Amino acid sequence: MSTTSRSAPIEGCRPTDATPVAVDAETIADASREDLRRLADDLADRDYVPAEVTATARFEEDCSLATQREADRLRDVVAAAAFLGANRLSVTVEADAARSKVEPALSAVAERARRDGLAVDVHGFALH
Repeated sequence: MSTTSRSAPIEGCRPTDATPVAVDAETIADASREDLRRLADDLADRDYVPAEVTATARFEEDCSLATQREADRLRDVVAAAAFLGANRLSVTVEADAARSKVEPALSAVAERARRDGLAVDVHGFALH
């Protein structure tokens, strides 16, 4: 068993002339796979790379079911972002009624995003 750490093969990477863009989650929230493919093609035709997907989260009700619905919506955004090939999800939390409900929901979404290959930034809410 090797004791050396494995790192990403960055040596094999190089910059391109493609322009990274942020995609608003509202643009892809209810998109079908075909719509996402078409968007990816349109972006590529313009030499754009979907580097980031930005989402706003509103956990306004102190209700477990409402919190779960918002977390499910964010998980759908994660799936769409991963399908597009984005490498980052940026979530801005605009309202959080019940930290005890929101924190585990956001943590689960962040973990799902990481498993799908997305780095996660959460603004407006500190995850512990």
